[in-house]
Amino acid sequence: MTRRKKTRSLADKVSIRTGRRKDYKQWRHANPDQTGPSKRFAAKKQKQRQQQAQKRLQRQQSAPNIAIHPSDNGGEKH
Repeated sequence: MTRRKKTRSLADKVSIRTGRRKDYKQWRHANPDQTGPSKRFAAKKQKQRQQQAQKRLQRQQSAPNIAIHPSDNGGEKH
């Protein structure tokens, strides 16, 4: 008994596939709900993005404020 190779490809998960790209295209068109990423994967990525945004916001708030254009001098000096 041989084991099937793990794959991320949706083409291998289709049971009606005959080895032709056209058949897979037709199946994908007929079953749009099964072709996207899994709900668990999408939820995981959304959580990661939220955590990344929180960390970024914390870094921005904790960073020192740097005066790039100090307004204390009266005019431009060359």
